[in-house]
Amino acid sequence: MTSSPYDQHIEELLGEYRRQRAQVGEVQRTMREVKASATAPRQALKVTVNSQGEVTEIEFPTGAYKRMAPVELSQMLLTTIQKARTDAMAEVAEVLSGHLPAGMSATDLLQGKADLGGLLPEAPAMAEEVQEYLANGRPGRAAGGSRIARPTDS
Repeated sequence: MTSSPYDQHIEELLGEYRRQRAQVGEVQRTMREVKASATAPRQALKVTVNSQGEVTEIEFPTGAYKRMAPVELSQMLLTTIQKARTDAMAEVAEVLSGHLPAGMSATDLLQGKADLGGLLPEAPAMAEEVQEYLANGRPGRAAGGSRIARPTDS
């Protein structure tokens, strides 16, 4: 049985959808693999964080921390952790940025500042053939055949 051009086009659309889903999975894997490190002045401290900004490693490469007052050590630790988190977020944003809708900032998204309404617009982008199908049903079928109801605005 040979498939019609319409059926072939639907298969192409499904294939494109599957490719996009696979790409999303790859982006997620890449984001999860992000790690960033920051080193304090005089090599007193090195902090590593994961893609979520969680501290995964703290190193004291030298004995410089031993000569620091507790307040100074605490401030250095907080500052170095923040630097590592900022670097990790920038790297995750770079991975994500090429996969977002035009005009959406990856950094804003990661910081919870992005307008997520842009991800799901009121009128979804559809191929002309899909719009025609929703309006008229499958090509070659008599009017009044089974159709997918188009959502109505309430």
